[in-house]
Amino acid sequence: MNLAVVILAAGQGTRMRSRLPKVLQPLAGRPLLDHVIGRARALEPAAIHVVYGHGADAVQAAFAHQDDLLWELQAEQLGTGHAVAQALPGIRDEDVVLVLYGDVPLTAPATLERLIHALEAHALALLTVNLADPTGYGRILRDDAGAVERIVEEKDASPIERRIHEVNTGILAAHAGDLRRWLSAVDADNAQGEYYLTDCVGLAAAEGGTVQALACHHPIEVMGVNDKAQLARLERDWQRQLAHELMDAGATLIDPARLDIRGSVEVGRDVLIEPNVLFEGRVVLGEGVVVGPGCVLRDCTVEDGTRIDAHCVIDQAHIGPECRIGPFARIRPETRLAGHAHVGNFVEIKKSEIGEGSKINHLSYVGDSRVGARVNIGAGTITCNYDGARKHRTVIGDDAFIGSDTQLVAPVTVGRGATIGAGSTITRDAPEDALTLSRAKQLTLKGWQRPSKQDKD
Repeated sequence: MNLAVVILAAGQGTRMRSRLPKVLQPLAGRPLLDHVIGRARALEPAAIHVVYGHGADAVQAAFAHQDDLLWELQAEQLGTGHAVAQALPGIRDEDVVLVLYGDVPLTAPATLERLIHALEAHALALLTVNLADPTGYGRILRDDAGAVERIVEEKDASPIERRIHEVNTGILAAHAGDLRRWLSAVDADNAQGEYYLTDCVGLAAAEGGTVQALACHHPIEVMGVNDKAQLARLERDWQRQLAHELMDAGATLIDPARLDIRGSVEVGRDVLIEPNVLFEGRVVLGEGVVVGPGCVLRDCTVEDGTRIDAHCVIDQAHIGPECRIGPFARIRPETRLAGHAHVGNFVEIKKSEIGEGSKINHLSYVGDSRVGARVNIGAGTITCNYDGARKHRTVIGDDAFIGSDTQLVAPVTVGRGATIGAGSTITRDAPEDALTLSRAKQLTLKGWQRPSKQDKD
C-alpha cells in the first residue's frame, strides 16, 4: 500500500488577528503545521502534499529545509473539497490518501494508523469524536441501523441535527480514485458556498459503500485552532500531557501546571523540577538533578546530581556531575563544566571549559577560556576576550587562584598553581606557582577636605 498524506494548510485564519499565517502560529515553540508534518512522517508515507494558499511565501519559506514536501497551491480558498482536489493529480488512483489539517496539530500517529487500517474493509474511514459542546463542528448523521449516512455542517444543520454530539474531525482516509470520483460530483450549494470534502461521506454511502466512523477517545488529538484563545488552551493541554510523561518517567514536578516544554526532555530517576521552568530543544537531565524555579534550559545535558538554583539560563552547554549552578547564572553555548564545578550568582560563562572542582562563585565573566581543575576565580573577575575585532583565548592552569576584581586581558595564560592578586589587570602571562599582581601605589592625602554643598540663602 502506498500512502499519500494531504495536509490542508491554505486557510487565512482571520480570527487569529495576526500577520502570521495560521499554520505558522507557534505551539510548544513550533509552528502548528510542523507538528502535523512530524506526525505524518511517523507513518512513513510515500509522499506528503501540503495544500497552501494564504501567506504562501511565508509558509513555504518556513519549511524550505524539508525539501521532500510537495507543495500544492490553492489559489482560491473554495472549501476543503476543492483543497484536496489540488493534490489529487499527483496521486495514483490505487494509493490511499490520508487527509490532515495544518491547524489540527496533535493527532497521535497510532490513531492515524488505526484509521488507515480501518479503510481496508470500507470505502471510507472517518475520524469522529463525541463532544459535550459540539458547537462549530459538522454532525455525523446515521441511519436507523447506525450506519453513517452523511455529515451536515453546522450552518446547514437543522435544530434537531445540532443536538447530535458525535462530530466530524475532518480527518479521513480513502483511495485516491474514489476521492477523485466523489469530488467531481460535489457542488457548492450550501450556506458557505464551498465545496465540502465532507460531502464525499454521503456520496460513498449513496454508492452502497460503507463508511467506518472511528471514534477518537482523546479530544486533544483532534482539537483545531482558530483563534488565540484556542491556541492558548491547546498549549496548556499539550503542556499538561508532556508534564505527565515526565512524571511517568520518574521526575518530581512541584507544580505540573507551571512547566513549559518546547522540544524534548529526557530525565533520569529522582529529577526534581521546580515551578516556572522552560525547556527548549533537546534537554537531558541525569539522575538526581534539581532544576530551581524560573530556569531556562536549552539544548543542554546536565549530568547526575547537579543542582541548578533559581533563575539560571543554560544554553547549548554540557554540565558535568555534582555541579552547583546559580542562582542567576548564565551558561552560554559551547561551555563544558567538569564534575563538581561551582558557578555562582551573576556569573556568565561563554565558550569555555571549566575543570573539575573549579569555582566561579560571584559576579564574574569567563569567555573563550580554558580553566583547569580546582581553580578559584574571585568575585568581579572578567576575561577581556574581545579586542573590538577578534576574540582571544585565556588559559588558566590547575590550582590557580584568581583574586577578586581581576581583569585577564587575552590572549593570556595563568600558569599552574599561580596566584593573581586582587585588583590586578593582567596583560602578560603569569608564571606557575608565583604571585602576580599589578596595582597602583596607595596614597593617603592628609588634610584633604571633601567638597560640601553650600546652604542656599
